[in-house]
Amino acid sequence: MSEIPYSPGLEGVVATVTRISYLDVEHERILVRGYDLIELARHRSYPEVAYLLLYEALPTPEEATAFERQLVGHAELPDGAYRLLELLPKTTSVMDAVRTGLSFLAGYEDPHVLADPSRSANLAKGMRVLAKAPTLVANAYRALHGQSFVRPDGEGGFVDGFLRMILGTAPDPTARRVFDVILTCYIEHELPNSTFAARVIASTLSDLYGAVVGAAASLKGPLHGGANEAATQMLLEILQQGGAARAEAYVQEKLRQGERIMGFGHRVYMRRYDPRALLMREFLPALASRRPEGEELVRIHGVVERVMQREKGLYPNADYPAGLIYYLLGIPIELYTPIFLVARTAGLVAHVTEQHANNRLFRPRVLYEGPRGLRP
Repeated sequence: MSEIPYSPGLEGVVATVTRISYLDVEHERILVRGYDLIELARHRSYPEVAYLLLYEALPTPEEATAFERQLVGHAELPDGAYRLLELLPKTTSVMDAVRTGLSFLAGYEDPHVLADPSRSANLAKGMRVLAKAPTLVANAYRALHGQSFVRPDGEGGFVDGFLRMILGTAPDPTARRVFDVILTCYIEHELPNSTFAARVIASTLSDLYGAVVGAAASLKGPLHGGANEAATQMLLEILQQGGAARAEAYVQEKLRQGERIMGFGHRVYMRRYDPRALLMREFLPALASRRPEGEELVRIHGVVERVMQREKGLYPNADYPAGLIYYLLGIPIELYTPIFLVARTAGLVAHVTEQHANNRLFRPRVLYEGPRGLRP
């Protein structure tokens, strides 16, 4: 094994060939089916970009309308799923509840369809998973907090319905637009841990639901999807300790103690600005007035960013501004990572479909450092 190179965390290792997306660091672009993701977020809706990921082309207006109609039509959960959510211990995290719910929903598929790895079967199942994910997320949170369930009402579109179920009221146009942009920014990102987990599971010819469940388990971790929650908690902690005037000293203390400042740096971008974070940051001034503490949180956000750039040469990733935007929109912190999962579901479906279409089982080796020659 000595001739096989070892790369901790598989850093720099190319694990698959894809036509889905690519982090073009040199040109500071995120390519999705050949398009710049930031341009897509600015000019296209989340459902349109989801259609692009699944069907490899942007939809015509008629196709977009039909696709969104399908999403809205499949949004309701079976009654058993609501009963399942009621049975979960109230100490369950929302991400764990969603993961459990996704696995439960697989049982409502025809067994032959569930096991079918063909493109057509995967896209049909993927449509149902994507459609039901917002309803599952919103009601998992409600069940765990003793609140009544909210059913999808079919009004508005996919994004409007999702935000309506989260907030309990119809979102205003600004909130709807900002939420759509964030979902689109999170829709696909090449081969992060969760997507890799999904492809590894899919490579065994396991079903699409199992692959998405595995991705959900991966995404829960604070070094991946959970970073948006941790970054927001940090901003609120600084607010409680004195606000923007305290921010620089707070960051300096954390760095001296060797602690990680969540929401900064990225394995691929390294010391460059995440293009998604740049786009999201544009919305902060307009949203700051939505909460009494909003203006001060935006100031704290800016101070922390400047200190991290000066002291560590690190720039924000998408999780840093996204968490603050969610907070300013009135979204509970526990829902930040589950929302990430909903957004990424379209990308996961695309990857599982691509993996099944040209499959090779993932089976890497190890660098063994244990003992040898022992006898029982």
